[in-house]
Amino acid sequence: MPRFRSEVLALVVAVAAAVTVVACSEATSTAPSPSAQLKVADANAVSSIQREGRNSRYKFHEPRDPSESSAESADGEKNAATVATTRATVNSGITFHGGAVLQATTNVVAIYWATTPIFVNGPKAGTGRGTADSSIIGFFLRNLGGSPWFNINATYTNAAGLRINNLVKYSGYWANATSAPVSGATVTDAAILAMLQSGFTAGTLAYDSNTVYSVFTGPHVNLGGGAGTSYCAYHSAAIMTIAGVSRTVLYTAQPYAASWPSACTATTVSANGDIGADAEVNLLAHEIAETTTDMLGNAWYDANGLENADKCAWKFGRTSSSSLSKNMKYNVVLGGKYFLVQTNWQNYSSGGCVIKF
Repeated sequence: MPRFRSEVLALVVAVAAAVTVVACSEATSTAPSPSAQLKVADANAVSSIQREGRNSRYKFHEPRDPSESSAESADGEKNAATVATTRATVNSGITFHGGAVLQATTNVVAIYWATTPIFVNGPKAGTGRGTADSSIIGFFLRNLGGSPWFNINATYTNAAGLRINNLVKYSGYWANATSAPVSGATVTDAAILAMLQSGFTAGTLAYDSNTVYSVFTGPHVNLGGGAGTSYCAYHSAAIMTIAGVSRTVLYTAQPYAASWPSACTATTVSANGDIGADAEVNLLAHEIAETTTDMLGNAWYDANGLENADKCAWKFGRTSSSSLSKNMKYNVVLGGKYFLVQTNWQNYSSGGCVIKF
């Protein structure tokens, strides 16, 4: 049983309009039952979620199960290293269902919803370009595009057959201290959407259809209502009214992973001087990859409803460690920094979990 299982769940949330969402979640050391998974942001949505199935509201990652091996098969790595330039997708283990993907580029805006910086060297209250974010989250986002890891998504196409480009742009951030949740608080998904709506209405956030708005909160904030127990993070989409026009807003909910170390992290050692950020990048990469290839829950997923990153959740392949990584196990190097990031499913040949393409 995969450690992350994504099922798209559709639901209507009143913020400024109807909402259609996809989410992925990561949670505790023991995978929850299906009914437990559905305990998400709004209790009255559970019956709707159970009824709607994949056409419903959220897309979640399941908890980490320490009993499962994180080792990647040698065959998976070999396939990634020796693949031909013609990347066939026959019987790859994942299927296209006709929906939209982020083919040209994946833009990301980070929303740090807290009264003080969440991560070491993170931005103070206000807005700024991605280049001004000195946190490890900012560094990771600036270096993710063009990497061999994100290039795995180039094995996926849009409806016209165009391959997804290996491009990620960290457009900017909003460090939002207004009505920011504190440790111990529970924040519903509806509250997340209301906060995003306020940003668009005030002009603090600029809308872009190819942008993923990733919402981060501080330690021990239950972001979405089931963080650390039913999931660790999720991605979704909501229809909001912006400047009088209905727009589809892509977003991810990124609870502070280190608050639930046995459930939502794969390392207790930090290579980059911030265990919170080093743990978070694994969840963030998962959500960004899935939003890119299945932004509305109707594009790329398998017969069980699993998206590409779900199929490889908590599987890290071969790892290394050294004094340079401060003895943290790592499998990805971006911009000279060391990270531990799960493998992702390659849509080539018979498929497989790989760390690069």
